[in-house]
Amino acid sequence: MKTNKLINLAVATILSFSAFSCKSDNPTPDNGNKGNFVLAVTPVASTAVADYLVTANDLESGTVSILGNGIEQDGTYRYYVTHNNKFFSMLYGQSNPGAVTTYEVTDGKLTRLKNFTSETVQAFAPVNDDILMLKIPRAITNPFANYYQVNTNSLTITKEGTINTQDILKNGETAFFTWIKQVGNKVYAPFMSIKACCNGAFDTAYPNNAWIAVYSYPDMTFEKVISDDRTSFIGRYFRDGLAIDEKGDVYAFSSSVATANGTLNSTKPSAITRVSAGTTEFDKSYYFDIEAVSNGKNITNWIYVGQGKFVVQMTTKEEKGNYTDGKHIGIVDVYNKTFKDVTGMPDISTIKAVTYNNYTPKNGVAYIGIATTEAVSFVYKIDASTATATQGLRVEGGSITAVSRVN
Repeated sequence: MKTNKLINLAVATILSFSAFSCKSDNPTPDNGNKGNFVLAVTPVASTAVADYLVTANDLESGTVSILGNGIEQDGTYRYYVTHNNKFFSMLYGQSNPGAVTTYEVTDGKLTRLKNFTSETVQAFAPVNDDILMLKIPRAITNPFANYYQVNTNSLTITKEGTINTQDILKNGETAFFTWIKQVGNKVYAPFMSIKACCNGAFDTAYPNNAWIAVYSYPDMTFEKVISDDRTSFIGRYFRDGLAIDEKGDVYAFSSSVATANGTLNSTKPSAITRVSAGTTEFDKSYYFDIEAVSNGKNITNWIYVGQGKFVVQMTTKEEKGNYTDGKHIGIVDVYNKTFKDVTGMPDISTIKAVTYNNYTPKNGVAYIGIATTEAVSFVYKIDASTATATQGLRVEGGSITAVSRVN
């Protein structure tokens, strides 16, 4: 498991800056910062360390520090999910179960509600009042994925079962789910078809196909596969490749990062496709070649900000890889099939990492975390209408790994 952790929904598992700062050179940390925004921050250290959770009341200005502030998490690899006004901090226990701590925000501060234990999982998302989690096998000798439904009211696992990942395609490979998403009263689970996990790579004999498995909920009965041969698989390992707009249409991105013997082997470009509302088939009339409009860049992650617009993270042709997170930020309009590079971002040579667990109020704006090589982090406000970035909240003492909000 990669150590750059986090996702706006996550579970079981993710700076003195003067070169391009437009803020005060000597800001005073507000160790008593209270608010409904929750940031996960990994302290600066040479070896693996536990995250700290801090709250903030404003993402567009001010300073917060983890020094003498925040709640230290148990264990090194933590992943997070927010749902039903609660914040879940889950330990990635490798092959072992991990502790889960649940918080709510009271008077601007995180208050612990409960601890319980969960299996380590690789895909997870809110569905109804639950968090649905999948523990997915990589070995071709094990066909069964385990699912768990965690009720966010009782804070207990209320149902669990298995899914046969080799009965989905029946092509001699295993379906490895990249993520899950509630669509209406169904669960959509995009997946890659893999021979097995070899030397850290998910190899396949089917690099030019995309699939979504459809399940009923809560019984998790397999209903069908939605398939397309215009792109490679949807999303990426531990990255959500589906988004739903205000019309109920489902958009899907492909990074085109399928591999054979660890080498990229898809002939399809990074592109966006659509499943129209009320249907369970790809819309063959809709196709958006992202590489053609972005000078060859591919999408590695996105966040939907409303009215057909996405803030996307991208890599160049030279940077492209099956686990590479993009540091280039752009705006994609799926309605008008346009792309713009975002201006106002720091020089890419000074960016250590970009958070892939980000926040949007769905008003055309997203807030993303930028960890710099100077051991300080900032939240940047990305305005999709103008394709501009504005530096906001400064976070001292570590690297931001998630930006979220709990009401």
